[in-house]
Amino acid sequence: MIRIARTENGVVRGIEASDPRITIFKGIPYAAPPVGKNRWRKPQPCADWQGIRDASRFAPAAMQDIPGLGDDIYTKEWHVDPEIEMSEDCLYLNIWTNAKVPEDKLPVMIWFFGGAYQWGYPQEMEFDGERLAGRGVIVVSVNYRINVFGFLAHPELTKEQSDAPTNFGYLDQLAGMLWVRKNITAFGGDPEQITIAGQSAGGGSVMAHLTSEKSRGLFQKAIIESGVFSNPYREKIIFKTRKLISAEAEGDRFFHHLGVNNLKEAREVSARTIRDQYAEYVKKYSYMGPVIDDRFCRENPLSLFMKNEYYKVPILTGNTSDEFISSIDADTKDELTEKIKKLFAPDHEQLFNETNVVYNKNSKHYFPINTIETATKAMIKRNLILGNQNPIYYYYFDADIPGDHAGCFHSVDLWFFFETLSKSWRPFHGRHYDLSRKMCSYWGNFIKTGDPNGIDRNGDLLPEWKCCSMSEPYGIIFSEDYIRDNSCADAPILEFMIEKCMNEMT
Repeated sequence: MIRIARTENGVVRGIEASDPRITIFKGIPYAAPPVGKNRWRKPQPCADWQGIRDASRFAPAAMQDIPGLGDDIYTKEWHVDPEIEMSEDCLYLNIWTNAKVPEDKLPVMIWFFGGAYQWGYPQEMEFDGERLAGRGVIVVSVNYRINVFGFLAHPELTKEQSDAPTNFGYLDQLAGMLWVRKNITAFGGDPEQITIAGQSAGGGSVMAHLTSEKSRGLFQKAIIESGVFSNPYREKIIFKTRKLISAEAEGDRFFHHLGVNNLKEAREVSARTIRDQYAEYVKKYSYMGPVIDDRFCRENPLSLFMKNEYYKVPILTGNTSDEFISSIDADTKDELTEKIKKLFAPDHEQLFNETNVVYNKNSKHYFPINTIETATKAMIKRNLILGNQNPIYYYYFDADIPGDHAGCFHSVDLWFFFETLSKSWRPFHGRHYDLSRKMCSYWGNFIKTGDPNGIDRNGDLLPEWKCCSMSEPYGIIFSEDYIRDNSCADAPILEFMIEKCMNEMT
């Protein structure tokens, strides 16, 4: 087993996992601490160290609201520890490997956590990479700056560092990817077999790397879990990419809120104060997230994908059945119907029939779509229309989730793909564990070959998961009782979504 590895900056010693055939290396620095003069700068080179660095404990989480407080679903689910160590010095990554020697050349998955670009950390219990590592995949989880620390923009920043004025969280991820390319061989990995993966904002991050020239060629496959965001009914959507001039104005307003006059003063304020003041700021103003800076991000990633301006690699993507359900009132429905009638659908009422719209007479609202599902399927359909040959595999997660009435909420499939159900408080049954084992095996197969099909870890042949095509169903349904094809109507809503995304200059 590889317990000691030499990186470009020094030697690290890992620790055996619960399965001693697997080694975990925790808290390996991949960039200099982003503190002091490095706050709100692109990641700087990591300093070398002497001797053997202990890599047996996770590094601190990025600065964010204290987890484990409140009663929201994610506090109940996995953000359970208000005592978790937290620091602005957070640019570290973690590696799970079952390689015996560096020459094993195992495929690699680089994982980006989600959390609306505001919260989250690699050591969340559902992200344990041990089960994937047991399938012959090296798992690397990268910590990166989030919220105001990761996505602040300001006129002074643009003037001072025009090559990287914002999107520091994305640049951290990029630095982590470059580190893996240079160093993963020492851990038994193959730098030419890298899959980038993420869920929610992590999936949105994968979309950003798929459409950024700076990331091109650094990976060979991509996994996007619940990370394709758009809403055909509203201009305001979650994770909407802001233009730089708007983000700069937001940053200037935050400096006034913080009580500083310039960037120099802002860099002298303690990280804890900035975090706490940001928490107050967002009660009235917007959260800070990705920015169209014309350096790393030149347009909304989904719009670029629709315009065929993305890195063509095999993609695995999908969503859960109960996330971000959108509703519209009757007036909006009429307005939207007229738009679609002119554009695409002679029989425009078909739109609402084929997307299972239900009209609630009491609220006078229509409840038409799962917005992530619709955006993801529209993205897939556009890729097929363009005739691209890179395969896309789509999943729809619709299992019965026990313990409360939350349903298949946004992120719950993470327990299954990482096969970490035993860490959950939920009373999962044997059939859930069977489903999780299969989902993790599909994932592992895709990371290895770009095709999820193959053998389950128990030696059985997995049910066939068809690649998306114009003639075949869009993907597969994961349920605790079955895995089967997921047929979906070719609804006009997908055409409308494609047109909206292609015309959207966010």
